[in-house]
Amino acid sequence: MSNETLSNLLNEERRFEPPAQLAAAANVTADAYARADEDRLAFWEAQANRLSWAQPWNEVLDWSNPPFAKWFTGGKLNAAYNCVDRHVEAGYGDQVAIHFEGEPGDTRTITYADLQREVSKAANALTELGVRTGDRVAIYMPMVPETVFAMLACARIGAPHSVCFAAFSAEALRTRIEDASAKLLITVDGYNRRGAVANLKPNADAAADGATTIEKVLVVRRTGHEVPWNADRDVWWHELVDRQSDQHTPEAFDAEHPLFILYTSGTTGKPKGILHTTGGYLTQVAYTHHAVFDLKPETDVFWCTADVGWVTGHSYIVYGPLANRATQVMYEGTPDTPHQGRFWENIQKYKVSILYTAPTAIRMFMKWGDDIPAKFDLSSLRLLGSVGEPINPEAWIWYRQNIGAGRTPIVDTWWQTETGGIMISPLPGVTTTKPGSAMRPLPGISANVVDKDGDIVPNGGGGFLVLDKPWPSMLRGIWGDADRYRDTYWSRFAEQGYYFAGDGAKKDNDGDLWLLGRVDDIMLVAGHNISTTEVESALVSHPAVAEAAVVGAKDETTGQRIVAFVILRGGQVEDAALDSALKDHVSKEIGPIAKPKQIQFVAELPKTRSGKIMRRLLKDVAEDRALGDTTTLTDASVMDLIASKLPHAGED
Repeated sequence: MSNETLSNLLNEERRFEPPAQLAAAANVTADAYARADEDRLAFWEAQANRLSWAQPWNEVLDWSNPPFAKWFTGGKLNAAYNCVDRHVEAGYGDQVAIHFEGEPGDTRTITYADLQREVSKAANALTELGVRTGDRVAIYMPMVPETVFAMLACARIGAPHSVCFAAFSAEALRTRIEDASAKLLITVDGYNRRGAVANLKPNADAAADGATTIEKVLVVRRTGHEVPWNADRDVWWHELVDRQSDQHTPEAFDAEHPLFILYTSGTTGKPKGILHTTGGYLTQVAYTHHAVFDLKPETDVFWCTADVGWVTGHSYIVYGPLANRATQVMYEGTPDTPHQGRFWENIQKYKVSILYTAPTAIRMFMKWGDDIPAKFDLSSLRLLGSVGEPINPEAWIWYRQNIGAGRTPIVDTWWQTETGGIMISPLPGVTTTKPGSAMRPLPGISANVVDKDGDIVPNGGGGFLVLDKPWPSMLRGIWGDADRYRDTYWSRFAEQGYYFAGDGAKKDNDGDLWLLGRVDDIMLVAGHNISTTEVESALVSHPAVAEAAVVGAKDETTGQRIVAFVILRGGQVEDAALDSALKDHVSKEIGPIAKPKQIQFVAELPKTRSGKIMRRLLKDVAEDRALGDTTTLTDASVMDLIASKLPHAGED
């Protein structure tokens, strides 16, 4: 990736100052940057002291054996105690921890005192099943409160959990169980999804049948439908957990004790078990949740719409918010069940003040129309967040105007499963934001953009996003594979000692950061490196376009040609005039070099169950290849529709 090719693409001139009222009472102010720059380790030590420790640490950071970090060495704490018991002990037992909203409309209100009782009972149940400190527990669960109870119960007894997203296949679950050598599997009979029951138990059975390490399967009754049952292995949650004592004394564990393993897809096909430990992880997710979302636990209602099966759910549904005594919403279902206003109805019902969601969802809401959120009272919202991928400037503006009434700050956050917590983001009471930019690294975080040789690029330049100093919530390795950890994240810039996990970025003329997506998604067109993210942003800035995905396909003349897959807003007509208008629009916004060679109008895009666009599959179609693995798609039939409409390579 050369420097000059990413320097002069999309130019965003709009700026948004923090609201004066929010800035005046912000949890974190501008002086945090100076304090962190002056003494980074002292800064993180202060954040660790926001938690309750059973034993103080001897050393803030041990970086004697890079890339294996140890934070707060010698310190001891319990993550579940920090998320639950200390709030009850401080007199906040009656505060609501979780407002649960089931897709059918059933609700549960769980206070911190309720949470303490349920987590204690679950911890006692796990102990009765023979789970001991260090044993791994697989959790294959949807968005129900018992998922949170199970995770915290594991943390309480020092058994690392491995959560597998409930929409994954039996085979995906089995490989994760086997890699972690999990002893216990916790699952449900089923859950509600788009008005129907997703029957999860047969998948759990198939995975457990193929995994030699599983001794018992603990099953939560959510839907009550009949499920297959193995009396030798299966145990009902309500029969085992409900009879347990609601008293349990948590044990303090070393700061570096494993808290969880979370699997992310690997280029070799074998998932990578990302390992996070307790002290540094909890310190950073609690601090970043406090700083980035400006949470006021007495008055705010927080809603992160992610699934607990992803790292966003771990860090900003379970550990960060609960460590900060948040009151939050947990929703089981989809945004369009039973109607397309369900999210806004939930916000109105629970008076949500902080919303954290994904650009994919925002673009979907744009496609559905401005009139839907306009029907609901969203005046309780005071802060909006974005997570999961770069957000197009136009989607950012739509989010602010239509959901935030043109007054709420937006915190566009960059981080990864591997980083554990938010790394780059505006501070809502400090930062003048730019639509589409994640802005600067947070206080205490050090990131930069480098060229292929590892040299820092100047403002206006683009290249590879690297982290050049260790951070508390960093992954401690890949479970059982130290060599793969080094090779995957540290080998590209080994000489400089930089962490690199595959994202490209550019610095604007002010030095603020614009994420460009995976470097694998950088297209080489006639010698120019062009980001798919920026071409997509240009397309979405056209009033006819709701969503776009762009890939580079092989081209004999230019190396690669740009192929765009476009979803139109309601009422727009697919025709040659619009095709030409969109190509000209991209040329005007970015430059003639970025003009798509082909535009294909489609009804849907291929997305994973976490909302990520599968550009790899679109590239297969654009290059007339057999489709790769489609098992992680929400709807694999989307690819058949796209393939049937696209002209063959070389045709216009």
